[in-house]
Amino acid sequence: MKAFSLEDIDNMHHLYRINLINSCSGYKSANLIGTQNSDGNTNLAVFSSLTHMGSNPGLLGVFLRPTTVIRHTYDNIKATGKYTINHIHENIIEDAHHTSAKYDKSISEFDVTNLNEEFKEDFFAPFVKGCPIQIAMQYEEEYHIKANNTILLVGKIEKLYVENTLLEKDGFINLSKGKVATINGLDAYAVPELKTRLEYQRPKEGFAHRDG
Repeated sequence: MKAFSLEDIDNMHHLYRINLINSCSGYKSANLIGTQNSDGNTNLAVFSSLTHMGSNPGLLGVFLRPTTVIRHTYDNIKATGKYTINHIHENIIEDAHHTSAKYDKSISEFDVTNLNEEFKEDFFAPFVKGCPIQIAMQYEEEYHIKANNTILLVGKIEKLYVENTLLEKDGFINLSKGKVATINGLDAYAVPELKTRLEYQRPKEGFAHRDG
C-alpha cells in the first residue's frame, strides 16, 4: 500500500495533490445549485460538498471555497436567501460538469448547456428541469472555517420534490432508481446501484453497554 506523509503531500505537484486529496474522502454527492440575482440573471453551478445536517428541521450544509474571488452562487444566496439543490443524474453529467466553468454573471449556465431552468410555485430560484430530486432552500446561517478560509453555508429545506418512482413506502428515496450520479474527486462521475438496505442495529445479546 502506498503511503503519503505530510511532507510528501506538501512537496507534491499541486495538481497531483488536488486530485489525491479530493478523491481520498470517497464518493461525494453530485448536485447543481441554482440561484438568481436581483436583476433576474440565473446561475447554475456543480457542487460535491453537500451534507445532511438534521432532519427536523431539514437542514443541509454546503462548503464553499474562499470568497477572495467572485463566487456568483454565494453572492446570489446572500442577496436573496433562496437557492435550489438538484441531483445530477446519468443523462446530464457532461452538461452538469460544464457548469464549473467560470462565466460572467451576466451569462447563465442554462444558456450555454442543454440544461433547462424550471420555476415552481413562485419560488425565486430556478430548479433544473428533469432532475429526479429538486429541493427549494432558504439560507439560514454560515460559519467561517479558519483552517482553510472556506465557508459552511447552512440552509433549511422549504420544499422537496421527489420523482414518484424513487420514493419507497417508508420514506426512503432510492437514488439508484433515478440513476443519480456521485463524484469521485473533482471530475470522475459514477452512477451507483443499490445493493441492500440493512435494519436498525442493536447491541448483540450479552454485549450491551453497562455503566461503570
